[in-house]
Amino acid sequence: MQVRILSFGILKDWLGGSTLELPEGATVGALLDQLAADGNAVPAGTWRSIAVSVNHEYAGAGQVLREGDEVGLLPPVSGGAEDEAGEIGRIALVRDAIDAGVLVAAAKQGSDGAVVVFDGIVRDNTRGRKTLHLDYEAYEEMALKQMRELTIQARERFSVRHVTIVHRLGRLQVGETSVLIVVASAHRAHAYEASRWLIDTLKKTVPIWKKETFVDGAVWADGEPFPAEIAIRPVEKSHGT
Repeated sequence: MQVRILSFGILKDWLGGSTLELPEGATVGALLDQLAADGNAVPAGTWRSIAVSVNHEYAGAGQVLREGDEVGLLPPVSGGAEDEAGEIGRIALVRDAIDAGVLVAAAKQGSDGAVVVFDGIVRDNTRGRKTLHLDYEAYEEMALKQMRELTIQARERFSVRHVTIVHRLGRLQVGETSVLIVVASAHRAHAYEASRWLIDTLKKTVPIWKKETFVDGAVWADGEPFPAEIAIRPVEKSHGT
């Protein structure tokens, strides 16, 4: 059977995209073992820090693959496409500048006692290296799905009324907004807690990657480790096989 392989972030530089022939009943772990044995440029340790998706859902090493599956190879995330808006939330991936004022105003209602805004911006340096610009890319269908699920979870977990999450893709200059999160709630404590949880969780689970270009070179940003329920470890081969 054949499956389609999509690679992102630094993995795209090493692997690109392709189709892979696998035996019927092959698992995600078997796919990773085959890729690791193919002699590509991926460092051996990298295979122990990625996550894998199958048809836009995170998958474990034991998941059985089927003909035509789309398999995403996802390095730790850095944590316009579809744009959804409604009374309870708004999510979007955009390639134009984010207008924070418009989005904050749109989130407000008379029943709200607080609106908390997280405005993530591109700074001019990272660990002492002068930044020229950033480039963001995403596994867009999966990222939107994960963002949508985060808005639902935040509303249920923190009893907030409205959540907006908008993330830029493409090239960003210093000072531009990369991600905007707006939480509206009757109570400020709930809004603060939801905002912090949203940005922390987004940075760990939503498949968006950042490439930083400095005056002395460029590098894909190191992501935070995936949570234990998402991280995958290839099946270890026994000696002599």
